[in-house]
Amino acid sequence: MKVEGSVAVVTGASSGIARATALGFAKRGASVVVAARSKDSLDDVVRECEAEGAEALAVPTDVADEEAVQELARRAAERFGRIDVWVNAAAVILYGEFEKTPSEAYRRVIETNLFGQIHGARAVLPYFRERSRGVLVNVASVWGSVSSPYVSAYVVSKHGVRAFSESLQEALWLERKTRDIHVCTILPQCVDTPIFRHAGNYTHRTPKTVPPVADPDRVVRAVLRSVEHPRRQRTVGAFALFLELGHAVMPSLYSHLVPRVMNLMAFSSDEAEPGPGNIFEPMPEWNKVDGEWRRGDLRALLAGGGTGVLAAGAAGALWWRRRR
Repeated sequence: MKVEGSVAVVTGASSGIARATALGFAKRGASVVVAARSKDSLDDVVRECEAEGAEALAVPTDVADEEAVQELARRAAERFGRIDVWVNAAAVILYGEFEKTPSEAYRRVIETNLFGQIHGARAVLPYFRERSRGVLVNVASVWGSVSSPYVSAYVVSKHGVRAFSESLQEALWLERKTRDIHVCTILPQCVDTPIFRHAGNYTHRTPKTVPPVADPDRVVRAVLRSVEHPRRQRTVGAFALFLELGHAVMPSLYSHLVPRVMNLMAFSSDEAEPGPGNIFEPMPEWNKVDGEWRRGDLRALLAGGGTGVLAAGAAGALWWRRRR
């Protein structure tokens, strides 16, 4: 499938990776349907897409509401006559130790991040089946392959996305007429987006990105490649690949290192009032692509390099110990 001339639906498009993805499709000549909870932000995205010469439609949608997602698919098909690509990218994040996070917020993260993608798949597959082709792109995270102690709801949801994607693709391959329907999963490392500023947080500390931090455009390129050259899974970022390898090869060492690294690097020194962030309601003031985490942050760059050196040194020490 070519991106040019396609019809793409992108959820979560009010900010971050999803907003950048919608603009990426528009720049490549696709028609774009953007969905999120904030109507005003979606209207801004439509104007940005139209400035690139693309047709665009905004459909305010809460992906945790299955009927709303069904309506999103119906309106997209009604406007453009078909759906070629569906990108599930809506997500929220919650910081806190498991027993100190409210169960309602924990549940909502899973409803948005995992069931939101399940609802998207249920809504679009009938349209894909009509034409026996289509690409479903599920944006997960490297935390869909590894683990982390302060964001367990997010980790659970992203592991679920990866497992759901694989299971759905296997089911589609069983049918001859659906073998040109592809399910692709994107697993980025930490990306410079506002999701961390939108975060629900019950740690009393201000969360921040864990370096090294990737440009959102790297994820957009992975999504567009998945449309034109579908692949089961794409990991974005060398550090994400390193984490996946460390978790797979040395799970015990990983489990000892990561809590300490997260405790040191995932939070700033500023105190924060506990609250749900945008988990239940949107926060339009930070609805844009960039989270402004990379600007002039030399300390973050050095910290990211230090993390890599520390992890590599620990891995080498473990290898030498086992060899002896």
